[in-house]
Amino acid sequence: MELRAKHYFDERATAEMNEHLRPKARTVQEKLAYACRILAMSGHEAGLAGQITARSEKPRCYWTLRFGLGFDEATPDDFIEVDADLHTVTGNGMANPATRFHLWVYEARPQTNAIIHTHSPYVSALVAARQPLVIAHMDMTPLHDDCAFLADWPGVPIADQEGVLISNALGNKRCILLAHHGQLTTGVGVEEATYLAVYLERAARMQIRARVFGPITPVPDDLAAEAHDYLLTPSIVNGTFDYWCRQVDRL
Repeated sequence: MELRAKHYFDERATAEMNEHLRPKARTVQEKLAYACRILAMSGHEAGLAGQITARSEKPRCYWTLRFGLGFDEATPDDFIEVDADLHTVTGNGMANPATRFHLWVYEARPQTNAIIHTHSPYVSALVAARQPLVIAHMDMTPLHDDCAFLADWPGVPIADQEGVLISNALGNKRCILLAHHGQLTTGVGVEEATYLAVYLERAARMQIRARVFGPITPVPDDLAAEAHDYLLTPSIVNGTFDYWCRQVDRL
């Protein structure tokens, strides 16, 4: 049997996924509502803590879940469009005041169109211990060299200084662990931000569980980088999001 190089299967799989894994068309509000339900299903729910936003077509505006609702009860009609001063311009209700720092991330990252911030359980435990993420398993590799760490808690993020600190610490990475606080993930769309949020919580859980066996051994950088790029292929990200949406529909 002929021994084929890995790139042959990578290129072939990518082409076939583009053909067969075609994402379902949804409005931004529908995507956001599904993302909220997926986060709740994945254990990210923490009362009213945490936020989700998506960049609007209007300058310096974004869509977000109206304040007062939990992720598990979000519907497309529950999303409002707000401006840079957190005034509601579309819909009814108010934004979570803590979404203010999202504006700084959007300003610094024109490629970012969605942001998720949660206080998920295992991430919260990891950052309570002020520990950065260690990429030690294949399922962690979408976060390889893509998860920053902010070691100092700036306080409740309802003002501009917190936005400056978080956006600067995030830099060119998609995700960040916030010591004594939680996690933040970004994406080119709601699907990618959700995918990374779910996998970041899983990675934190895996790291905490593995630590009981002794020091954690990172996977080699070259293999982690290869897996990072493959597992963040849009077809995989969008196909996974669609699968999670179907799970939500069955609940």
